[in-house]
Amino acid sequence: MRLTVPAAVDRAASLFGGQTAIAEPDGPRMSYSELQERVRAIAAAFIARGIEPGDRVAIWSPNTHHWVLGALGALYAGATLVPVNTRFTGPEALDVISRSGARALLVADHFLGTDRLAALYIAARELPAAQEQQGAGLDRLSTVVHVPIGPSPAASANGRTGPLAGPESLAWTEFEALGRGRTDGAVKRATAVEPDQVSDILFTSGTTGRSKGTMSAHRQSLGVAGAWAECAEVTSADRYLVVNPFFHSFGYKAGILVCLLTGATLVPQLVYDPRQAMKLIEAERISVLPGAPTIYQTILDHPDRAKLDLSSLRLAVTGAAVVPVALVERMQSELSFDTVLTAYGLTEAVVVTMCRLGDDPRLVATTCGRATAGFEVSVASPDETGAGEILLRGPNVMLGYLDDPAATSEAIDEQGWLHTGDIGTMDEQGNLAITDRLKDMYICGGFNVYPAEVEQALARLPGVADSAVIGVPDERLGEVGKALVVPRAGHELTAEAVIGYCRERLANFKVPRQVEFRAELPRNAAGKVLKRQLREESDDNRAR
Repeated sequence: MRLTVPAAVDRAASLFGGQTAIAEPDGPRMSYSELQERVRAIAAAFIARGIEPGDRVAIWSPNTHHWVLGALGALYAGATLVPVNTRFTGPEALDVISRSGARALLVADHFLGTDRLAALYIAARELPAAQEQQGAGLDRLSTVVHVPIGPSPAASANGRTGPLAGPESLAWTEFEALGRGRTDGAVKRATAVEPDQVSDILFTSGTTGRSKGTMSAHRQSLGVAGAWAECAEVTSADRYLVVNPFFHSFGYKAGILVCLLTGATLVPQLVYDPRQAMKLIEAERISVLPGAPTIYQTILDHPDRAKLDLSSLRLAVTGAAVVPVALVERMQSELSFDTVLTAYGLTEAVVVTMCRLGDDPRLVATTCGRATAGFEVSVASPDETGAGEILLRGPNVMLGYLDDPAATSEAIDEQGWLHTGDIGTMDEQGNLAITDRLKDMYICGGFNVYPAEVEQALARLPGVADSAVIGVPDERLGEVGKALVVPRAGHELTAEAVIGYCRERLANFKVPRQVEFRAELPRNAAGKVLKRQLREESDDNRAR
């Protein structure tokens, strides 16, 4: 197979034609042949709207068939996909959409009660003139497509008016109708897509607080998806419940693309809810259920678990946080999983290591497995315990960061090694264990949180003289943020005010759950906050 996503769409239709490709709860069910037909129509619609090869298409929408069709359709038309986190606020989404230079945006306006498009336009309207002149606005955005999730948005084919005026807007049905009967041009575009062409730009926050656009080629996105599917032994007989958001590399590449390559049935869950997930497992006979450890913990501890038939489950793949050995054992004994695997990855490489079928529970729980997807993994300058920075290289390391050659050179050295910033050890069999993070990142509910970004938000709160954010253990989410705040003299702050301020400006998973006020923060001779000391103090307080 030619290693492009359009070729994978056509291959899936040829091999798995009548099999179910998508089984959306309370939504459509479509075969792989129907998927190909609708993807071609969406691609033709993008072409009709003036999208050229290499143009960027952003999707700010949750897990539904619209996301799958929109993403595959954009790639089929030769465009580059730019997923946007559905938890982002208007300013956060504006940053991603404007910096990527997106020409089209697919958006679910009212998902979870938030009018995303209005928030985006307000953020653009309030943008300082200096930033707008530097191209931080929405000048390149020419088409907005409304994805019908919640109530119908107050928009027409002529777009919004008044203070929220924006690019021309179309309803999803209008947009898809544009492409019907025009698919010859889409097929021609698909054939011209090259394996080394940029397929997607996934934005992830950097340690400086500024997000970076990680670019991957078609061959790389399919390469990591194929390796994941091979390790997990996914086949066309599997039914795959995707609770990981599609905007995340795991939901997109280890979810959508894995199903596309294997012919498995994709069952998307709009918002994770343990009882709803269990009902879907029973109704759809789900066999594959990847996710963060908290997903399995909430199912295991749910009072309704015994009332539902979960016996179809065979495979779990987890990671993104510490996995207790007891949890792996419970997953296998109480949830009928034949196989529980752990993995390690990052946006810049997606899937780097993975356990294999047959690995014992303790190995699965205490390591992330061995290298996969053609990666070489090394632990640089190990200390007396064997721990050092994790380096990796191989054909699926990102192409680089969008418009940031300096950051790319800093991340990937002259020998092609990607410096992950994670600390780990490796045993004689090549099993990798993560022991710490150079970048102070923590993981809340499966989502990476970079303290610098939260600290930057806190710095703008009147009354805050200094702050530091660390991750602390949480039974449900794995880790949550704790903000240590030094108030300005003469100002009175409350924990509620600090959390409320962050909630207005940051995605929910980035908002600190705990606040502690201090007279000062510990610093080293260079003036840097000693976060390791703060974490140790927090651990000591919990132990008392």
